[in-house]
Amino acid sequence: MSDTAAGGSRRRGRNETEEERADRMWQELIQEVRVAQTGVQILFGFLLTVVFTPKYDDLADTDRIIYIVTVVLGAAATGALIGPVSLHRLVSGRRVKPQAVRLASRLTLLGLVLLLATTTAALLLILRVATDDGFVPYLVAGVVAWYLLCWFVLPLWTRHRYTSR
Repeated sequence: MSDTAAGGSRRRGRNETEEERADRMWQELIQEVRVAQTGVQILFGFLLTVVFTPKYDDLADTDRIIYIVTVVLGAAATGALIGPVSLHRLVSGRRVKPQAVRLASRLTLLGLVLLLATTTAALLLILRVATDDGFVPYLVAGVVAWYLLCWFVLPLWTRHRYTSR
């Protein structure tokens, strides 16, 4: 097929059916989820062990609350990032792949937001325990800003810049 559409304008996109597009997008999504799943599972596994260490008994009440919130966020992130796998397994062969890809994409984005919150809370807890310095909130805010830039701002800027023409 020619790369020009009727009227001589340059054709954009791929020449694929909705099902072919869903198959391609599913494969891309699963590759992305594998990276995030590994990170959240390692972090969550580490968080689960903290309560069994002698240092846990010495934590201030505020730090215990931060720990509990961090564990719950980690569990929620794990659920959201593993959700696409379960979704695929349960709807496979039901001819709903385009809809499943959209839902799995939303779960993945939610999982990334929850992973950001988990990582932020874990960093806050670790730095509060490691040091009493007042710079901890600023350091955590700087790291959160970096995550936001890398995970959301640059991708959204790229999407806007190259797809709004």
